[in-house]
Amino acid sequence: MVMTILSFKEMGKLDEDVISELRKRLVIEPRKQLPPPIVLPERRLEHLVETSVTAQIDSCIYHNSRDAVSLYEDHCCGRDQIPTETVQILTAHSNEVWFIQFSNNGEYLASSSSDCTAIIWKVMDNDKLTMKHRLRSHQNPVSFVAWSLDDTKLLTCGNLEVLKLWDVETGTCKHTFGDHGFTVNSCAWFPDSKRIVCWSSDPEKGICMWDSDPEMKAWRGMRMPKVLDLAVTSDGENLIGIFSDKEIRILNLRTNAEQVILEEHSITSLSVSMDSKFFIVNLNSQEIHLRDVAGKRAKPLKYTGHKQNKYVIRSCFGGINSMFIASGSENTQPYGNPLSVHSWSSIRSPDSKSHSSVGEV
Repeated sequence: MVMTILSFKEMGKLDEDVISELRKRLVIEPRKQLPPPIVLPERRLEHLVETSVTAQIDSCIYHNSRDAVSLYEDHCCGRDQIPTETVQILTAHSNEVWFIQFSNNGEYLASSSSDCTAIIWKVMDNDKLTMKHRLRSHQNPVSFVAWSLDDTKLLTCGNLEVLKLWDVETGTCKHTFGDHGFTVNSCAWFPDSKRIVCWSSDPEKGICMWDSDPEMKAWRGMRMPKVLDLAVTSDGENLIGIFSDKEIRILNLRTNAEQVILEEHSITSLSVSMDSKFFIVNLNSQEIHLRDVAGKRAKPLKYTGHKQNKYVIRSCFGGINSMFIASGSENTQPYGNPLSVHSWSSIRSPDSKSHSSVGEV
C-alpha cells in the first residue's frame, strides 16, 4: 500500500481523494492484523469516554436529568431529583380513589373512584391541576382507566362495569363496548390508538380485542384461565397477562410465540416500561419483581420495603428512561402512605451487580 502511494507520486498522479483513501487504509488495515496493545483499536478513545460517562450515571442512584454528563467533573444528582413534597391535594371525588394515571404527554391526569365517576384533570402552566371533565355514565365503581397513545381518548371500566370510550377534549362518551352482561376488569391500548384489548375475570368472557367498534379477536371459554391483569407493550409487539394468581404469560402478537413464567406468590398487579423491554409485578409477599420481556434473564430483580397487606398496590416506572420504580405502601404513618422509590439502572448495564433503594417519599 505504501508502494502504491509512492508510485502515484512518482507518476505525477496526485488525486487527493485517492491518496486520502489509501492513507486511511494504511492506518486501518494493520489494526485488523495486529492485536492490542501493539495497535490501538479503532475508536478506542470514544469507547473509553462513553464507558466512563455510563459508569458515572449508573453509580448515581438519584440520576433523573436529561443534562449531558461531563468528564470535567464528577457527576452526582441530589435527592431533590425525586419529588418529595405535596404541592396539591385533589378532593373532587366523594369516595375512595382507586386508580390514577397521567397521559403519555403529561398534560392530563385521569382518576377513577368508587363514587362511580372518573375525572380528567388538566395540568396547568404552574404545574397545578384543575378539573377538565367529570365522566358520569357508570353505574358502579370505576377501578381502571387507560389513555390512548395519542392522548385523545380514554377508556374506563370497573369490576362490575362495562368498558366505555371517552373523548378527552369534549368529555363525551363515544362508545360502550359489549352490553351490561359483559363486565370488564382491565383494558389496554395498542400503539395505533385504534385497537384495544380488555379482559374479564369471568372465563366465559375471557380476553377480547376490539378495533373501535367491531370485535376483532377473542379468547374465551371454560379452558380460559382466570385473568387478573394485562398490558400491551408500547411497541405493540407483546401482550402480557396475569393468569390464575401466579402465572405470567407473554404472547408475541406477531409470531404467536408464548412465554410462561410462574411466581411462587400471588400477583396483584402488572406494569410495563415505556421502552417495552421490562415489566414489573407486585406480589402479595410484599415484593416487586422486575423482568425483561424478551426472557433473557432467568431470575428477576427483587425489591422490598413497601407494605402490602389489605389493599392492591400498583407499582409503576418513572423518571428519565423509566429508571425508577415507584410503589405505594400500607403502613401506620399518621399522615398517609409513603411512596417507596427504587433505582434499577443495574439491569440496563449487564456488568452491574446491584440495584438500589433510594428511600421513601
